[in-house]
Amino acid sequence: MSEAPWPGKPSPLGATFDGHGVNFAVYSPKAERIEVCLHDPADPARELRRFELVERTAHVWHGYVPGLPTGTLYGLRAYGPYDPARGLRFNGAKLLVDPYARAVTGKVDWSAPVHGYDVLSPQRDLAPDPQDDAWGVPKSVVVADLFDWGGDMRPETPWPRSVIYELHVRGFTMRHPGVPEQNRGTYAGLASPAAIDHLRRLGVTAVELLPVHEFVDDQLLVEKGLRNYWGYNTLSFFAPEQRYSSLGSRGGQVADFKEMVKALHRAGIEVIIDVVYNHTCEGNQLGPTLSLKGLANDAYYRLADDPRYYADVTGCGNTVDARHPQTLKLIMDSLRYWAEQMHVDGFRFDLATALCRDPVDFDACSSFLQAVHQDPALGRLKLIAEPWDVGERGYQVGGFPAQWSEWNGRYRDAVRRFWKGDPGQAAELGYRLTGSADLYALAGRKIYASVNFVTAHDGFTLRDLVSYNQKHNESNLEGNRDGHDDNATWNCGVEGETADPEVNELRERQQRNLIATLLLSQGVPMLCSGSEMGKTQLGNNNAYCHDDETTWLDWDLGPRRETLLDFTAHMIRLRLREPVLQRLRFFRGARLWDSSLKDLAWFRPDGREMTEADWQSFVRSLAFLLGGDAIDTPDERGIRIIGDTLLVLMNAHHEVVQYRLPPVYWGAEWEILVDTAGEIELKRPRVAAEGAVDVAPRSLMVLGRRR
Repeated sequence: MSEAPWPGKPSPLGATFDGHGVNFAVYSPKAERIEVCLHDPADPARELRRFELVERTAHVWHGYVPGLPTGTLYGLRAYGPYDPARGLRFNGAKLLVDPYARAVTGKVDWSAPVHGYDVLSPQRDLAPDPQDDAWGVPKSVVVADLFDWGGDMRPETPWPRSVIYELHVRGFTMRHPGVPEQNRGTYAGLASPAAIDHLRRLGVTAVELLPVHEFVDDQLLVEKGLRNYWGYNTLSFFAPEQRYSSLGSRGGQVADFKEMVKALHRAGIEVIIDVVYNHTCEGNQLGPTLSLKGLANDAYYRLADDPRYYADVTGCGNTVDARHPQTLKLIMDSLRYWAEQMHVDGFRFDLATALCRDPVDFDACSSFLQAVHQDPALGRLKLIAEPWDVGERGYQVGGFPAQWSEWNGRYRDAVRRFWKGDPGQAAELGYRLTGSADLYALAGRKIYASVNFVTAHDGFTLRDLVSYNQKHNESNLEGNRDGHDDNATWNCGVEGETADPEVNELRERQQRNLIATLLLSQGVPMLCSGSEMGKTQLGNNNAYCHDDETTWLDWDLGPRRETLLDFTAHMIRLRLREPVLQRLRFFRGARLWDSSLKDLAWFRPDGREMTEADWQSFVRSLAFLLGGDAIDTPDERGIRIIGDTLLVLMNAHHEVVQYRLPPVYWGAEWEILVDTAGEIELKRPRVAAEGAVDVAPRSLMVLGRRR
């Protein structure tokens, strides 16, 4: 042991460099001693110096080390009772990652004794393990905030004009020929001109990045030769994932991430990050001791009635206890850090229901939701909940407060089933296409509360959705038992890849139908990366463990995939051009002000408005009209918005359906703007009122009436 540090300060938590030295502050209310271990940058397994934090204020141990530079590698050791029966798992033999570390270097070596208990003992987790594991665990890195943002301006795209593109930082550019090889799969790769050009060509307004917090590859996956590709296995809530950095892992990942955000902002693209605060990589009582578990296990995690065990509503072994004041502070400090220091524009909360169980059931006034609601740094950002977990009554679509938007799983299911041809979908589809008023209107929420999607990272890709009836997850080495079994898919007559031109043409049309439906629906569309290019995972609907060509985007497009890309960009342009697709408020189904049309009307193929009985029958073909002069939302100057009127004809039948256009008072003449069975850039043929339009089998048309 060397000389003691100066007393230092209890705030802020973590390792804070002030230009002259580093202040360390660690929360651990029941520890008996806290040590900071400094490690050799040239050989991180080698400890250079160790000192004890002797000052303690409000359960925070703290000390200041003068002369310590940025780039210093360190770890924590917490000494105290190892008593799982009381929920305490202190073990000073285990080097811990600082929960507030701004960067982490190195990875978990599962051959090291990283478990706090003796894995060979018949007592299992009741017997502490005395072996030192410092050689096999990641180290925290001292980082200074010295980045020059150079006048970075957030795009601040309004919700109604938002088009979200969910992507994986690594998978997006790993095979991109236009990205320099050394930058592929990195933050720099996503910031490259070639990557940004694709995003701008599409016209998306925001990227939603799969987890970029430092995460761990699960032991079972590593033993199988696989990896945790998606990243839902968080180790540190502040540190950007080091494997995506082109600048190295000794703090370079922080600057690398910021450069990426800065480049995307210059292109007018917002950055939303997928955050996993509901559980961590430490698992249950048999998991490793890497950070929180070794510092304050009974504060950071929800424990069962028997404190030896963990309450688990995440399916991942543990649940972070957002009810505890210090845990809630950790989450909120992390969110503010990413908002203020990393300049992100929003968050998508994985398994958000788990954060809002107060004490057991979901509570819309939970401590977590109240903390977010009053935080000024978060008030201007986009907040998106994944509104479910795996616990009892965990499905909470429509249950979050007014400040929030939600992934709308009911939208996904209804749209898939309609185009698959399932019966009884009309009423459900009607709600989903028009913003899901049944879920959000009564709570005073806007249409943009619904984040609509047909596919996401979890599940089939868009192409596989129309190519497979069954999941094919054999390469996950779990006997094809993992992944969802009910996916509302249809293979168009052949399972998997085929050379049959008729089957392939139908699959391409179905993909266009699904993309068009998504972008014509009220709410906020979210497109999963690769959907626009016919990405396939060969039927794997749970490819979380594949960091390979199974999940990486294939940029060798060819004519068919290029056509799908052009169609997707065309539909996004249409959406951003037409005010009637960017509504704030829900429809009333009535004339507003001096409008000539209702804001919303539904039609049968014979041109008559649908009746209550029609909604209850087996409907495979329907049409809806969006009144362009009945938009009850003023612009930012308070001036009434008037746009074109759109008529959407949907035919999920296997036969041609002839639609009779509505009578003349709905519109004297219509232009065909989109036909998923035709060319992308139509010659814009015109059709008179009450004229007939043949809609091809399993296709969609959009007609417009100029204002």
